[in-house]
Amino acid sequence: MKKNASVLRLTTLAMLIALGVLISPLLRVEGMCPMAHLINITCSVLMGPWYSLLCATLIGIIRMMTMGIPPLALTGAVFGAFLSGWMYQKSGGKLIYAVLGEIIGTGFIGGTVSAPVMTLFWGKGQMSLFFYVPSFICGTLIGGSLAFLLLKRLAKLGALKRMQTALQSAVYDTPASAENEAIAIAACGMLAWLASKVALKNFFKMNDTVCRFVPIIVLVCFLSFAVYYYAKNRTSSRTAESN
Repeated sequence: MKKNASVLRLTTLAMLIALGVLISPLLRVEGMCPMAHLINITCSVLMGPWYSLLCATLIGIIRMMTMGIPPLALTGAVFGAFLSGWMYQKSGGKLIYAVLGEIIGTGFIGGTVSAPVMTLFWGKGQMSLFFYVPSFICGTLIGGSLAFLLLKRLAKLGALKRMQTALQSAVYDTPASAENEAIAIAACGMLAWLASKVALKNFFKMNDTVCRFVPIIVLVCFLSFAVYYYAKNRTSSRTAESN
């Protein structure tokens, strides 16, 4: 049984690496690769932080060797991959915390590390330490949202638990709290507001009117979704807790 699980884990890891390399060009610009974060979070939830770290590292190396991608392929993936799996486990299996781990690890840690790495090893000119942070956060929000919706659907169908069991990964039966997940979604909205505000002003050189209103619209969308998510799921969450 253990041998079969090991083979299945390696096979799943290989499939995620191949898929990550293939879909990485989708929506990609330098400093933003949403599909990488989708793979990171999925691997973190299925197999834990160490497998996710290995997956992100190998995808990054392959992309650098075959696609000419700069070191951002590594700095923009490995920190978020590990932190996503770690926060998922520490939260007792709450999917939204896997997403938050990816946002914090990639958006802030990876974004901050990337500027000196690109300056020292890729010949980029002097840049701000936080140059890549807004684009990294935007990428993690897109990829993280896709991963959250995908994994939430798999969890609702019972497929996520079956996959984790087959892989002999940690399985969490504690139901997610609608309140906590709604707060986490709202927190993502605050990060999206900050990232869009900085990106529009510094990268896209938009006028003050656009820089003022677009981030507010982004924030309102996230807050509205948080309220909707809480209203839709609070009854089922309380029923599950009482049972």
